[in-house]
Amino acid sequence: MKPRIDFYTASPDALKAMIALETAVSKLPLEKTLIELVKLRTSQINGCAFCLDMHSADARKGGEDERRLYTLSAWRETPFFTPRERAALAWTESLTLVSQTHAPDEDYEVAVSEFSPKELVDLTVAITTINAWNRLAIGFRKMPQA
Repeated sequence: MKPRIDFYTASPDALKAMIALETAVSKLPLEKTLIELVKLRTSQINGCAFCLDMHSADARKGGEDERRLYTLSAWRETPFFTPRERAALAWTESLTLVSQTHAPDEDYEVAVSEFSPKELVDLTVAITTINAWNRLAIGFRKMPQA
């Protein structure tokens, strides 16, 4: 695939806003491992090669277990994820596929059983942010480094 526009240089002000949002997400008091799982799962669903490459490396640097990374796309069928992580992953899938799921009550109920209202809003902002990054990277064909 041929890269398209370099969105960083094409619209510095828009990217400043995205970077500010990403900086805010990085300061949220949610577990960093949880955020990386959310970023990876979202990027798997969206098929974002750039973000998959970046966040799998970040997760490994953060101490994430390889086995969990390999089975993330099948998280429902594994015993490797905590109830809190499962709630976050279900919410991630619901919001990433919102045109199909409409964020079902079942996923919301599981999420509120594991996250405080503030944490759930923070998680939702993190999910929203990685979805935005995926759309930039996919739309403009940002490629991982070889």
